[in-house]
Amino acid sequence: MICRKLSFGVDPVLRSSLASTSACPRVSRTNNTDNTNILLLIDEKYGVLGPYTRNSGVYRCVASKIAALEGKALLPVVRTVADLRAAIAAARRGGKTIGLVPTMGALHEGHLSLVRAAKQRCSHVVATLFVNPKQFAPHEDFERYPRDEAGDANMLASAGCDLLYAPARSVMYPDGFATSVLVSSVSTMLEGQMRPHFFGGVATVVTKLLLQALPDSAFFGEKDYQQLLVIKQLTRDLDIPVEIIGCATVREHDGLAMSSRNRFLSEIERRLAPRLYQALSETAHAIASGRCAAEPLQAAHAALSEVLMSDSDKPSELAFA
Repeated sequence: MICRKLSFGVDPVLRSSLASTSACPRVSRTNNTDNTNILLLIDEKYGVLGPYTRNSGVYRCVASKIAALEGKALLPVVRTVADLRAAIAAARRGGKTIGLVPTMGALHEGHLSLVRAAKQRCSHVVATLFVNPKQFAPHEDFERYPRDEAGDANMLASAGCDLLYAPARSVMYPDGFATSVLVSSVSTMLEGQMRPHFFGGVATVVTKLLLQALPDSAFFGEKDYQQLLVIKQLTRDLDIPVEIIGCATVREHDGLAMSSRNRFLSEIERRLAPRLYQALSETAHAIASGRCAAEPLQAAHAALSEVLMSDSDKPSELAFA
């Protein structure tokens, strides 16, 4: 591991991100006039590693760059079921408890919060990285789904992950694979109605990951709440001896839930998305308080329409009834 002393001149969010990395640069802020928090990262051995902006994934960039310069990997990686089980068995012989964090990569702070939650409950954390083709329909974004294993591995290491399981498609779905896991009731409504293929793909891959690793606990974000319920149901129904832990949604400063697909939003969609969350929150609060939902819904309609009107010089496919 690479360990060099940190000194900080940046905000607490960046400080906590960098403090948990194994690569430890000294950080200074450059003068700028547009409040974009341009950061100049200076390592005592390699010199200038930046500049980066705050939302460029600075902890990923720094850890990756120093690891490349040192020629070292920041996180052990296994790619077969046999190697995964051998690594977990060795950890258990050492008295470790196992936490599993399944991901499809393209990591962000939401994923890292799952790793940290797992680390609080378990002494050995295994993350998985597999872009699961079975949960994508033919017209969806499987091919363009963002992939950056090296960067993801360094981010996981920065959050305290102990092992990365990154199987190939042929490991998860070898020739002749013919089994699917389908969870009825909870998976047939809402997103399941709009994407009938989705939860079957999720249930199948999560079942395989749980059985391959057999952790003590597995950690999933509440952002995908229906998915979390599907996973809890399948573990109960199939008697899989793993505790399923739901973790709170991590949001951007304006309330938008962090997601790997947020990068695909257009400018106007990005402006609208947090307004939708605000509308849902205010409506739920009104109902919980015994008030009529009509007023917050009308206010939300007006706010969303205002965003659309401000963008009226650009063509948009979005409309509200």
